[in-house]
Parts: sequence; C-alpha cells; structure tokens
Amino acid sequence: QVQLVESGGGLVQAGGSLRLSCAASGRISSYYFMGWFRQAPGKEREFVAAIRWGGGSTSYKDSVKGRFTISRDNAKNTVYLQMNSLNPEDTAVYYCAASTKLRPNLSIMRSEYDYWGQGTQVTVSS
Repeated sequence: QVQLVESGGGLVQAGGSLRLSCAASGRISSYYFMGWFRQAPGKEREFVAAIRWGGGSTSYKDSVKGRFTISRDNAKNTVYLQMNSLNPEDTAVYYCAASTKLRPNLSIMRSEYDYWGQGTQVTVSS
C-alpha cells in the first residue's frame, strides 16, 4: 500500500515556474516508477512525466520536454516536478501516481499506475 500526497500547486503568470512535490509513504521498492499526470477541464487525464524510483531513468510528454523536470529524493520519499516556462495550456489538476508493476520501461499509460494522489491545481494566467 502506497499513499501519495501532492503539494505545490497554485496560480502563476505565463512564463513563470512552480515546483510540485509528491510525498510517498508506505513500502516503496526500487523498481517502482512514479509518474505525474494532469487533467484539464473537459479533457482526459494525460501523462506528463515519469521516473524510476531506484534508477532515475525518466520519460516526458513531448510538449513539456525542456520545460519540466521530474526528480526524486529517496531519503525524503518525495518526487518533484519542476515546471518552468509555464503557459496557459499547462493549466490543469496535476496528479502524482505510483506503479508497483515490474516493467522494463517507464509507462505513460494510466492503467499501469496503481496508486494516485488527490491532485493539486495549477493555474497559469496569460
């Protein structure tokens, strides 16, 4: 069982930055991978970024590459999403997720993730 709590969302102007945090509790194995997803009003929840808990390999949605950085601090059991150069299209509720499945590659599929946080709102004004 893994519990996830996100924080760090808020209102920011276009071009600004935010850092989201996801504090994880419970038993976490090195092969788990952690993901960030987002859901804008009226749209499907979509993959943003993922990272292997033990190895640090990462994956990003194309539209956030070069602007967003996912990282983790194993000592703090926390995953971060640093978001720079934000634009209004980034406005959404951002969710942290954890996958306990043994997979050779990180997944962008929601169905691969077993645990989800409650979400944190990010609003980017133009």
